[in-house]
Amino acid sequence: MSASHTALRPIVTIGFIGLGVMGEPMCGHLARRSNRVVLAHDLRTEPLGRLAALGVAAASPAEMARRCDLILMSLPDGNAVQSVIAALEPGLAAGQCVVDTSTSPVALTRETGARLEARGIGFADAPVARTREAAARGELSITVGGSDAMFAHVRPVLQTMGSDVTHCGPVGCGQVVKILNNMLVFQNTAAIAEAIALGRRNGVPPEVLLPAIALGSGDSFVLRNHGMKSMLPRVFPEHAFSTRYAIKDLSYALAMADAAGVDVPGARLTMQRLQRAEAAGHGEEYHPVMLQVIDPL
Repeated sequence: MSASHTALRPIVTIGFIGLGVMGEPMCGHLARRSNRVVLAHDLRTEPLGRLAALGVAAASPAEMARRCDLILMSLPDGNAVQSVIAALEPGLAAGQCVVDTSTSPVALTRETGARLEARGIGFADAPVARTREAAARGELSITVGGSDAMFAHVRPVLQTMGSDVTHCGPVGCGQVVKILNNMLVFQNTAAIAEAIALGRRNGVPPEVLLPAIALGSGDSFVLRNHGMKSMLPRVFPEHAFSTRYAIKDLSYALAMADAAGVDVPGARLTMQRLQRAEAAGHGEEYHPVMLQVIDPL
């Protein structure tokens, strides 16, 4: 039996697992905007306490599997997704839905989707893009992989958290788009670091270079955000999208390249630079910190 041949339950109760930098504001928007009962789970008590003020109740994954019509996950990596799915799976029944908003490996996503859908459980991957500020505003870009029926079923819920919700194809395709988006971001960041290094050594300081480029065809989201806000002042906070997370996401892109037999030397060079930044002690800092290894002062 597959979810496409099983009636999906009306979404009355939603579970949300993973209340990190992105997950906590996403869950908060669900509580404020969805007009549904929302349960949440995290290993830390602090975000659960903050969300309790919005009426969100704490619950274990096993309890969510019993009670929730839809369960969303926002987790650090594929290993965490596997662990949570293993906790949920015994209690899930046909008609329920699981949506992974994490960035997870494409192969794992497709294996998980096939296994759940064979039991009549709806599954979609819906990784999120944009910044933590966008998450706080409910303006994320969400790329969705799943059947047409599953997309139609969960889209109104995803729209409480994102201003752009795009159906990219069957299960796994949302991850493909998100992973390649991040691959481009990391490579663009490295290119901006090279430009800063060359400009500085040729008489144009970054505070002149980057605003001037932003007025021309070299402008980009990465230049205006990562470049202007972080690399120009050389401010690389922790608790943002770290070098370690960037390495994880780029490893998923390289795994896709290996599986497809596609040569991606630019992505591999960017991985080397991220790994150098991690080796230099910048693993927990915002990933544009790779500037420090490309253009050390």
